[in-house]
Amino acid sequence: MARRPTIKEVSKLAGVSFKTVSRVLNNEKNVSDETRRRVEQVVAELNFRPSLAARTLAGRKSFQVALLYDNPSPYYVYHLLAGAQDGCAKHGYRLLTQPVDSSAPALVPDVTALIDETHLDGLILSPPVTENAALLAELDRRGLPYVRIEPGLNRDQGRSVTIDDAAAAQEATAHLIAHGHRAIAFVTGPDTHISSVERLKGYRAALADKDVAFDADLVVAGDYSFDSGRRAARALLDRPAAPSAIFAGNDDMAAGALAVAHERGIAVPDRLSIVGFDDSDLAAAVWPPLTTVRQPVHELACSAADLLLDPQHIRDRLTFDTRLIVRASTGPAPRN
Repeated sequence: MARRPTIKEVSKLAGVSFKTVSRVLNNEKNVSDETRRRVEQVVAELNFRPSLAARTLAGRKSFQVALLYDNPSPYYVYHLLAGAQDGCAKHGYRLLTQPVDSSAPALVPDVTALIDETHLDGLILSPPVTENAALLAELDRRGLPYVRIEPGLNRDQGRSVTIDDAAAAQEATAHLIAHGHRAIAFVTGPDTHISSVERLKGYRAALADKDVAFDADLVVAGDYSFDSGRRAARALLDRPAAPSAIFAGNDDMAAGALAVAHERGIAVPDRLSIVGFDDSDLAAAVWPPLTTVRQPVHELACSAADLLLDPQHIRDRLTFDTRLIVRASTGPAPRN
């Protein structure tokens, strides 16, 4: 087994002190750009990997952050974790991932125990954990840095990365209206997710903008899971006047609606158009592939890590663009 290079070797080859190498590795200030580049070059040439324990002992940091999530969509969670992991790795930090129940009374004590036991340097909060006022208050009291992904309430509290859910949903609904659809159903996510509230708002705004009457009976509750999309689609398609289009609040629910259409022999998009939200891997894997809103989940999570860990980052809030991806699940409204 090859011997691992040491910090002494890095120091010697770079022509700097141990302390300077440590400052570069810990991304501290008070190091000139030229010296930083020289140390980083030697580190790369030697493939030097400092041990987490040694870095922790050398300073007051644990070089660990945690991502808290509460979302039933495996595709969303996968890209969330991958993005946060990439962002943390770039800064030399280890990412701990923790599923939570954001509405549980024990959320705050459970998270504070995690902080105390692992000596976290910061937290990345994904929706709907981002909205838990008691948790945010506790983090502020402790002075522990955190970044919120897609906050809906009190957006100025802490650093955040976000998209405009309402505008994105309005564009998706307008796409259906432009194809002649008027009976457009909407499947919501959990009301604890502000994204669901905002997407419903965008759906209603598009209807109002195009003078399409809003029908509350065409709004059915889901929970961002595939099964809830199936249940919602069955309820909608059992109506005497079934909708000609279903806009689901995420791709998992849209795929559930598509499965019901297939079960009932309803041709998509000839008899029913379906739209999702996220542009997850699932959207392109089903048949026909889903028209959906692409939200950059990986980039949101990676940028959240950047905001948390980069001391030179001057912005507290970042907003990312979405894009409507038109595929084969939408088409003109049926004539009868």
